[in-house]
Amino acid sequence: MAAQATTYIPHPKTIGWRETLSNALVITRREVRDSFRDWRIITPIIILTFGFPFVAQFLAGKFLGFVSDYGAEIIGERTIPFLLMIVGFFPISISLVIALETFVGEKERRSLEPLLSTPLSNTELYIGKTLAAMIPPLVASIGGMLVYLSSLLLGNLAWRPPAALVAQIILLTVVQALVMVTGAVVVSSQTTSTRAANLLASFIVIPMTLLIQAESAIMFLAPDAESPNGIGSLWAIIVGMVVVTVLLLRVGNAVFNREELLGRTIDQLNLKSTFGNLWRWVKSVDDKGTPARNLAHWYRAGVFAAVRRLGPALWITIGVFLLTLSAGLVIGQLPEWQLHLPKDVLMTDAAGFIKPLLSVPTQTGAMTAIISQNGGILLAAFILSMFTFGTAALILTPAVYFILGYLFTQVVAAGYNPAFMIAAIMTHGIVEIPVIVLAAAAALRMGAVVTKPPRGVTVGQAWSMTFGDTLKIAFGLIIPGLIAAAFIEAFITPQVVVKVLGG
Repeated sequence: MAAQATTYIPHPKTIGWRETLSNALVITRREVRDSFRDWRIITPIIILTFGFPFVAQFLAGKFLGFVSDYGAEIIGERTIPFLLMIVGFFPISISLVIALETFVGEKERRSLEPLLSTPLSNTELYIGKTLAAMIPPLVASIGGMLVYLSSLLLGNLAWRPPAALVAQIILLTVVQALVMVTGAVVVSSQTTSTRAANLLASFIVIPMTLLIQAESAIMFLAPDAESPNGIGSLWAIIVGMVVVTVLLLRVGNAVFNREELLGRTIDQLNLKSTFGNLWRWVKSVDDKGTPARNLAHWYRAGVFAAVRRLGPALWITIGVFLLTLSAGLVIGQLPEWQLHLPKDVLMTDAAGFIKPLLSVPTQTGAMTAIISQNGGILLAAFILSMFTFGTAALILTPAVYFILGYLFTQVVAAGYNPAFMIAAIMTHGIVEIPVIVLAAAAALRMGAVVTKPPRGVTVGQAWSMTFGDTLKIAFGLIIPGLIAAAFIEAFITPQVVVKVLGG
């Protein structure tokens, strides 16, 4: 009898994405078929798809009738699209358990070993399981929205929304489902029990719930809510969610490892070892963890080398800051955004208002407040960047430069000499601006490192090394820079401004 031939599936680097996707779909078909056979999964999906939309339609009719009695029909009309989004969100949140059990659930049922022993690559396994986790929630979500939308269009309400708004709500629901599912699959691949996965799911559900609340506020308050092109802010959210989905897919594929998944039985948190490794990277001057000989060696071979490793993150941050400043300059020149400042104010009068603030106690208090404000913003941007792949650093920190660009155009439009404003910014800005740019770039790199760790380095090692570089830059440059900039801003900048104003 001839030996049975075995099928060899090459590594995805040697084949195209078409073959990789074809192999992944083998897993997807198996998983989806098993999901729709399980009555514990299919029953809540059917109820949420066909039952909840009619409950929402009943509530919408009652609420619209209630507010109409008080002449507030617009509130009821703005509530209807929000309920449409909720109808789509409910099946996703319930069906999230499918994604959370993608890997860890099979591991507990001891059905994961045969799957991981197949010749499929890690990428093919991960894509196949992720697609399988996406399909049931998306089917339930879109089905529920279609049922609800049909009841609105054909029922007593006879709702006739702009087509773009309906498209936005459907797209928002789809991208929210993709973000939640991809995030849940990452959690499932990195936890050791379904209990831990369900607990960590709160870090997915809570942000998405807050996002939906923000979207509802936008639907109620947006000035372009009736626009045939849809609400501009919602289009921006859709684009942002697509980017987050892509990043989560990259992170999940980068950290997924079948050997670690099978070998890891319990998660342990060793704080002593963690802080010890971080401190070792802070003191080190190379990738091997060699400690610095002295402070000068630490700055030369450690801190400045860490700044050089910021690489593209630094240039991206500089570009975003320049674009933000330019946006403020451009918008400030639009007629509808003009402040129409008074034109009969003497510069010497303005100097008179500043002079009483030049006492040492007042300036000392101002210095403390400046350090607290700048440090708080940078710390918040850093913490949020670790959960937003670095994007928070490019949103929080450049905002003030948009305001500065806008105010500069208002001062010029009013006919004032902008020299006092330049003096007020650049006297301390020559130190503060580079420090803020460095901090934002370090936060961006810190958040983005998990999406593409260096070759030959695990995600945990890459994160620890990047965190060590960030702490080097913080202790060596950012904190001393913030103190120096605050001293200049509190004690020197007011003196320079008074001189420029002619006081």
